[in-house]
Amino acid sequence: MTKARKSLPRAAAELVLIVAIALGLALAIQAFVVKPYEIPSASMEPTLKIGQRILVDRIGDDFSSPKIGQIWVFHPPTSETCADRSQGVTSAERPDPQACDVAGAKRSGQTYVKRVVGLPGDRLSIRRGHVYRNGVREPTGDDVPCTGGGECWLPKTFTVPKGDYYMMGDNRPDSLDSRFWGPVPRSWMIGKAFLTYWPPDRIGSL
Repeated sequence: MTKARKSLPRAAAELVLIVAIALGLALAIQAFVVKPYEIPSASMEPTLKIGQRILVDRIGDDFSSPKIGQIWVFHPPTSETCADRSQGVTSAERPDPQACDVAGAKRSGQTYVKRVVGLPGDRLSIRRGHVYRNGVREPTGDDVPCTGGGECWLPKTFTVPKGDYYMMGDNRPDSLDSRFWGPVPRSWMIGKAFLTYWPPDRIGSL
């Protein structure tokens, strides 16, 4: 009886320790390995819908570079306009409008989710919302038609600077992305989205 009584506090202490270790591991995994994100806007529709949740690989980011077609989480610049004021969607009334090709000076604390459409050194142009990369039109899926304003038609070819990546949402008519504020430096990239886990009917790899 005495032995049993003594073992109860010990068992409780062990349980608390196990829970604490498990919680610590879970927090470490979220902070350094895999982190969940919730989609806040319609910019990635139809691929990702508002409220959908994804998992992002943060450690793999240290060993590989972003690739065309992958979906990444990253920090955008603080300014939502082109660093070069002669460029951008807002200059669409000019005879030869051009998407932003200069990265912002300072990164924002916000996080965005977009698709990689241009790598360092790629020559890009945008026509009817489609990216032409080194003269070849990107593969298309269930696209949202982009036939509206300047965000759909930026045909002047530009080169993605060394160390930067061009990021755009799949919902080309309704996405605040590199067209508006320029390419994203590698150091601002957080990690690659590899799985969507909520809602249940949309569970799958990305």
